[in-house]
Amino acid sequence: MSAERPGAANLRPAVYPGAMTMRIRRSRPADVTRLHAIWREAVLATHDFLSAEDFAAIDALAALWVAVDGEDRPVAFMGLSEAHVDSLFVDPAMHGRGIGAAMIDHARGGAAGLGGTALSVDVNEQNDKAVGFYAHLGFRVTGRSERDDEGRPYPLLHMTMA
Repeated sequence: MSAERPGAANLRPAVYPGAMTMRIRRSRPADVTRLHAIWREAVLATHDFLSAEDFAAIDALAALWVAVDGEDRPVAFMGLSEAHVDSLFVDPAMHGRGIGAAMIDHARGGAAGLGGTALSVDVNEQNDKAVGFYAHLGFRVTGRSERDDEGRPYPLLHMTMA
């Protein structure tokens, strides 16, 4: 596994049990269709509390990090703003293979370059799988909002990596 992050091209090799051969790179315009499919499939598989209208539109897919397989096909993507994970979606067919953990490890490496800033993420409280995933990786709940960023009645847990 390798990473394409400026100034960190030679990260230590990472081994994730069950993970396929992959590397993490910035998204490309040609990835958009597959990334949208991953987003949609992952949301349908994990966000059963959302209405159809609530996930019908996806934000612009710019400046994303993409996990790709050995044939350069996207299998996951992550939106990252400095030390905050804006989004992380893994193709449901690839769940349990360490891809999400590899993406968070990649984000942690970028956060380390921000002078000790802790990595953070906001998670839908009703998404038990995601809450458990982040807790397993060392994130702890630091706050809660009654509504999501769009003002919808989906509570968010604010989590920071310990």
